[in-house]
Amino acid sequence: QLQLVESGGGLVQPGGSLRLSCAASGFTLDYYAIGWFRQAPGKEREGVSCISSSGGSTNYADSVKGRFTISRDNAKNTVYLQMNSLKPEDTAVYYCAASETCSWYKQEYDYWGQGTQVTVSS
Repeated sequence: QLQLVESGGGLVQPGGSLRLSCAASGFTLDYYAIGWFRQAPGKEREGVSCISSSGGSTNYADSVKGRFTISRDNAKNTVYLQMNSLKPEDTAVYYCAASETCSWYKQEYDYWGQGTQVTVSS
């Protein structure tokens, strides 16, 4: 069974940090670009960041540039999203997804995880 599983979410104060993980089972991530998306209550799911299959190319939404860092460890079949200087507006369910190439369009992703909640609040 092909599956992506996110972990690492939680409650953090503004200015704090979290590291999300996206682990694959049933397939290797080596040949996939991985995107992170998030969805806040009442809002559309939006792209946050993406990393190419090789790790040589990364993209970030303007709202997270300079604060979030995406990386991958293909040996561990895992992609990470390091989130620093978190703001209340970062509160959302975060999803990882796999695609042939990086894209901001949800429709281009073949596999999705179940999501992990990130709440930024004092």
